[in-house]
Amino acid sequence: MGEWTEYRPGDKAPNDGNYIEVGENDFHMGIENPKKIHLNKGDQFPDTSNHNRKWKKLKR
Repeated sequence: MGEWTEYRPGDKAPNDGNYIEVGENDFHMGIENPKKIHLNKGDQFPDTSNHNRKWKKLKR
C-alpha cells in the first residue's frame, strides 16, 4: 500500500518537509494565502484554516 498524499490535522508527518494547505476545489480555484509549514518526521499536523482543507507536501 502506498503513502498518503493528503493529511488531516492531528496526523503525523511521514517525512521531514514543507507542507501546504489544499482545498477540495483546488483544481478550479486555488486557496488565497494558504498556510505553509515545516514539519519533521513524526510531528503532528496543526489545524487548517477550515474543516474542508487538508495538508499536502510541497514539491521542490
